[in-house]
Amino acid sequence: MCLTGLMADTFGVPRPDKVTYYGQVAGSSAGRDYKQQVLAALDLRPGQTVLDVGCGPGTDLADMAEAVTASGSVIGVDVEPAMVEEASRRLADKPWVEVRRGDAHALPVPDASVDRARADRMVQHVADPAGVFAEFRRVLRPGGLACVAEPDWDSLVIDPGDVETNRAFNRFVCSTMVRNATVGRQLARLAHHAQLEVCDVVTAAPVFRDFTLADKILGLSRNAERAIRAGQLDRAAGERWLAELSAGPFLATSVLFMAVVRRT
Repeated sequence: MCLTGLMADTFGVPRPDKVTYYGQVAGSSAGRDYKQQVLAALDLRPGQTVLDVGCGPGTDLADMAEAVTASGSVIGVDVEPAMVEEASRRLADKPWVEVRRGDAHALPVPDASVDRARADRMVQHVADPAGVFAEFRRVLRPGGLACVAEPDWDSLVIDPGDVETNRAFNRFVCSTMVRNATVGRQLARLAHHAQLEVCDVVTAAPVFRDFTLADKILGLSRNAERAIRAGQLDRAAGERWLAELSAGPFLATSVLFMAVVRRT
């Protein structure tokens, strides 16, 4: 994921290992479903050049490489050296895939050089979303498409548990832990201001019914503890909420926006 610095500290609660975390997202049914939607929206074809901005450890590069075949090329970009190294290792058997270190605000890609671009849950973390969309316009060839997928953390709803605690949890995540927590709903506007044509905006609402998996992917326990330490959630209420969630039956969902945009 292409970051330019963390929005907040972790209040003494460790962040999950990124390679493991990305694998958990991609391996979940919810993750597989929306990622397939993004891949389909890109309409990848043999011979194309495709750019994955914030490629992380290369979780999705192989699928793109198979779609464009060895006659095309895939460029993964990430700001973190460890992610670049891991992605390069994973894709070493596909010489038409190259992984570069770079920032989403200044992509290491020439003007008008890619047919397709993708950003998956990356814009929520950057310092300047508008600047990232300007970079999409710069690097896309005329007629080129980009698909951007972003969650709306303010829409997270969870059952069972106290509704007000759910809302307090959301407020903490949106105000403190995620830089652009509601950027999903802004994607069409950002594209418009960057002079990109908005071809489509669709939503998905991945449903989690397993608390353990949801806890890992949505960060329920770790962010509840951070909210408690930050003084934004009462400890007794937070611990009671988590106990109710883990006892189940459990359900959680939120809105994920996917925007398809074109450089005209």
